[in-house]
Amino acid sequence: MATKSVERMLNVIMTIGSRRRIDRAKLFAVIPDYAHATSEQAAERMFERDKAAILELGLPLVTDRDVLDENTVYYRIDAAEAGAVLDLTTAEYTVLLAASRAWDDAAAGGAARRVRSKLLSLGHDADPDLLRRTPRGAVESLPVLSPLLEAVTSARSVRFTYRGTHGAAAERFVEPWVVGVHDGHWYVHGWDRDRAAPRLFRASRIESFPTEGPPATASRPEQTDLATVLAAMHDSDDRDRAVVRAAPFKALALRDRSGAAMDAERFTLPVLPRPAARRLALANIRWLELLEPSPWRTELAEVLTAIAAAHSGAADTGAVAAATVRPEPRIRTTPTGNDTLSRLISEASYVMSRGEVDLAELSAALGVSEKQLITDLQVLFVCGDMGTGWEDLIEAEWEHGTVRVRNAEPLRRALRLSAVEITALLAGLAALEPSAGEAESIVASARRKLLAGATSTDASAAQPPTRTELAEAAAVDEMASRTADRAETVLSAVHRALQTEADDENAHLTIRYSSTDRAGTSVRRIRPVRIETDGARSYLLAHCELAEAERRFRLDRIVELLPTGTEQERAEAGDGPRLEGREAGDVWLRLDPPGRWVAESFAAAELRDGQDGVTFARLDRPVRAALVDAVLESSGAVEVVSPRELRDTIVTVAQVAGVRHTQA
Repeated sequence: MATKSVERMLNVIMTIGSRRRIDRAKLFAVIPDYAHATSEQAAERMFERDKAAILELGLPLVTDRDVLDENTVYYRIDAAEAGAVLDLTTAEYTVLLAASRAWDDAAAGGAARRVRSKLLSLGHDADPDLLRRTPRGAVESLPVLSPLLEAVTSARSVRFTYRGTHGAAAERFVEPWVVGVHDGHWYVHGWDRDRAAPRLFRASRIESFPTEGPPATASRPEQTDLATVLAAMHDSDDRDRAVVRAAPFKALALRDRSGAAMDAERFTLPVLPRPAARRLALANIRWLELLEPSPWRTELAEVLTAIAAAHSGAADTGAVAAATVRPEPRIRTTPTGNDTLSRLISEASYVMSRGEVDLAELSAALGVSEKQLITDLQVLFVCGDMGTGWEDLIEAEWEHGTVRVRNAEPLRRALRLSAVEITALLAGLAALEPSAGEAESIVASARRKLLAGATSTDASAAQPPTRTELAEAAAVDEMASRTADRAETVLSAVHRALQTEADDENAHLTIRYSSTDRAGTSVRRIRPVRIETDGARSYLLAHCELAEAERRFRLDRIVELLPTGTEQERAEAGDGPRLEGREAGDVWLRLDPPGRWVAESFAAAELRDGQDGVTFARLDRPVRAALVDAVLESSGAVEVVSPRELRDTIVTVAQVAGVRHTQA
């Protein structure tokens, strides 16, 4: 939508909103674009498009007919519809504002761009102390998400280009049932029309902007559990309770699953299918030995022997050179007119609710540049109530860095959130919740209000999503993100420290930390600065006295809180290969289809397509310990091609672990 169209929409909203109602004939006469249209039919078409856009924006535009003359049509913005706007407490508003920051606006498309502006149009002031303590979240942001979410809420099909695990890109024709987050990544589950069966798609593998198709025809299941669908992909009839021996304070994910103590050397996992248990064991193989069942132990030894053999000696680098470079998908999204209009209304509402606002403050609040704000204010300046003359235009000032907006009362109305925008906020809340700590009850109450509002946000949808489906669209894998009592104890202590002044003794914690790159643990005295989340992971940024600098600690690797005064110590180097830090340069991987997730997890800088579905990936300075663990977890589906030193490291790690599993 061009600037001229945005101006017309603002004029329509101001003209209708400035009075109790206005008849159609007068509205068409006073809005210049309608009055000067090439024909009456052209004006009608223009107005119908504008009406749809106003409703999509979240303003309750109502059409009435005169009871005495059906040919007379009136328009008004229904004041009674104010109840459809979320009624939030200051605390709930604050956590929703934090949730809206979990998205990368530039990448995630219209829903992410609009939702923050609409929240600001509510006229609330955030609690600055709670906002400081609320985790900073990060949700995987992809430009394909908005049209996929729109397809769910409108019960329509979509077409897109998808590159599956076997490497070839193909067109898919899908009726999405649910778009949801699992372990920090977005997935689409729905009916594949071409294959006449349900299918699951990872959103990051969609290589074209989804285009809307005809209405959905397949029956949507009453409940679509994304976690169950994913778990079924790794299911097996061979299920058992694995018994493992592990180094104290290591193999934390397995300890959390089994409920074992942090220093327990032997513990039993819950019943798992063999593929899932094998993957968990291999991901932690540097720290453990699988004792039972015996056939699983034998299989693990065989896998480790094969990994070591595959990495022995020099790799075939010629295959990398011969492979075809895969062009990076370029999926661009541009702001729509409604994105711009939503931002303009929010800017006006934000300023009017405060009287005047510093230009820099407004820029920071909306996440747009000061240059863009001035451009927006220039648009506001030429718009207003067209029914009473040019003297009733909006007054917008920004001299000397102070912004004032007057004579724009119709824009003070808060904009309702659509079902798609609510889903975006739910995903943001899910990213914050694992480390919300004492704010967890506030996150829960904000979610309840979002879900309650979802029932009335999209009355025109043929099959609007149920509350259960919306909750699933925001769900993050609980097992991956929350670790029961230990996590609660650590989070509570961190939140108490964050509420304390930096020079107070209570602002410091003494922790035992278990890193992934070396044996043993370290003891550190830290002062928490803030909590950050990234997908299903939560991190604590803190000043570390031992390092004399700020360091980032994964919250689930803080294994113990120690008494004040406990002597600080660094972790032991251990006898094995050194895995701390990052690789000095590029790493090339050879990926069979089941191992392609490694390239995605490490955000490969380049991909090349080889023969027989093989993919080659170039990683830019990956974290060494994490990459070694991922190669082992892939069960042989990933081979390091270069550098040679990293290949040798994997040989050593795999051989040592293999010996543990071949000894009697």
